[in-house]
Amino acid sequence: MKRKTPPHDFYQTVADILRAARANAYRAINFAMVEAYWQVGRTIVEEEQRGQTRAEYGAALLKNLSGRLTAEVGAGFSVQSLWNMRQFYQCFPILSALRRELTWSHYKALIRVENEAARAYYLTEAAEQNWSTRALDRQIGSLYYERLMMSRDKTPVIEEMQQNIAPLVPTPQDFIKDPYVLEFLGMPDAHEFREAELEQAIIEKIQAFMLELGKGFAFVGRQQRISTETKDFYVDLVFYNYILKCFVLVDLKTGELTHQDIGQMDMYVRLFEDTVKGADDNPTVGIILCTEKDHTVVKYSVLNENRQLFASKYMLYLPSEEALREEVERERGLVVREQSARYGIMAAS
Repeated sequence: MKRKTPPHDFYQTVADILRAARANAYRAINFAMVEAYWQVGRTIVEEEQRGQTRAEYGAALLKNLSGRLTAEVGAGFSVQSLWNMRQFYQCFPILSALRRELTWSHYKALIRVENEAARAYYLTEAAEQNWSTRALDRQIGSLYYERLMMSRDKTPVIEEMQQNIAPLVPTPQDFIKDPYVLEFLGMPDAHEFREAELEQAIIEKIQAFMLELGKGFAFVGRQQRISTETKDFYVDLVFYNYILKCFVLVDLKTGELTHQDIGQMDMYVRLFEDTVKGADDNPTVGIILCTEKDHTVVKYSVLNENRQLFASKYMLYLPSEEALREEVERERGLVVREQSARYGIMAAS
């Protein structure tokens, strides 16, 4: 007797139940994190008010707190992060006014809005219209609130906004890969969510290659987050060379090198210099690897007045430009052939 197949609606109902449960679990975790960061911000402000009012006191307070929390609790408590929590409380001093629908990334964007009326408007709209963080960033950057208030006929402004943010609607995958949630829970960051398959495979090979050089390289992390006041960025690979006593940042670009790539690496290096590098560390090195055939380029970015002096030291322990170029080309070819074989596609010669 042929088994009867359950109707499609049955499967859809079960799937909807699971999706709703996951979404509710994410919202609960997310708001617990937002509430905790609000409480941290309030505690910092109250401590500052009890202590000295000088700016130096506040700066020292955050620096000391950052060091102890990082050592005892884990990542996510840089001085900049603690400053964001402090600013969060100051912008939203009433906890009940916070919207559970919004993430910490949303609030990080909102605390940069100086106009209180605009901030309140964006808060409400982002929650009720289900704006992603990217959509909120776009609205703030395009001065949507100001343009809307200045327009007599608001309909065209609203329609333009809806059209522009339509591709930015959040997906369930955006929730799963939220690095702030993973960090808050003390779970390892699922960096593979942010990497293309080809890029991820090459990065794994380059990571092993750098460690196999045996010239003092120690692995620090993959997709390591560094942040400005408003944005988060992720460095593909971070090493520390204990002979040179410096950090080495490696960023992979699956394409031809552009001036934007060079500028981005320069920013990464400067951020590391300001927020990570210790007083006894030598200048940070940035290496850009590009996988576009015939355009594999390596650039060292060294921030130091005596650039030539340190460059000569680095050349003794860092892989040469030619060695890195050959390694990237070789691994790119191997990865492409492996993927071609996996999917039954003839690799291009």
